[in-house]
Amino acid sequence: MNKKVYRVRTQYIFDGVFDVVAKSREEARQKVIQNCGLVMGRNIHSTLSDDEINWAFDRHPNKRISRITKVQKYPSE
Repeated sequence: MNKKVYRVRTQYIFDGVFDVVAKSREEARQKVIQNCGLVMGRNIHSTLSDDEINWAFDRHPNKRISRITKVQKYPSE
């Protein structure tokens, strides 16, 4: 059987909210950009204190596969 290598373009979309204590919309936006994120294989995280932030995210992301392309033949064994 001739195997081939395929590149599968995939997006994992986590949807949720960060409730942030801030003086303005722009400050709240900057706090999330600079202090919040997701590490692959880990957790959603924030470097802000618990007094400044709370969040709610679904643990299971939406998965979207958009394109599959053949890259090359699989090396024969």
